[in-house]
Amino acid sequence: MNNKEFVVELSRSLGYTNKDATQLVASLVDIMTQELQEGNLISVEGFGRFEVRKRLERIIINPMTKQRLLVPPKLVLTFTPDSLLKDYPTNISADE
Repeated sequence: MNNKEFVVELSRSLGYTNKDATQLVASLVDIMTQELQEGNLISVEGFGRFEVRKRLERIIINPMTKQRLLVPPKLVLTFTPDSLLKDYPTNISADE
């Protein structure tokens, strides 16, 4: 499902116009982005948790040249699915 399909489904299920649903999704993404940039955790019950973690500095080796390279620390966004989402069957075909 892409963004346009999501907005159409959201507007249909909530009874909003597509324009209102688009604004709702944009506001949600803006708020989530701002919270994550501030280092806050976002937890959505029944779905999962978004968190920014610091990845430590590490040394990697280029397999072609055998040269060792230092990779600096960086912040990465992680998602941990809720146990309800983990238990959801993933082997459902598109026909069902």
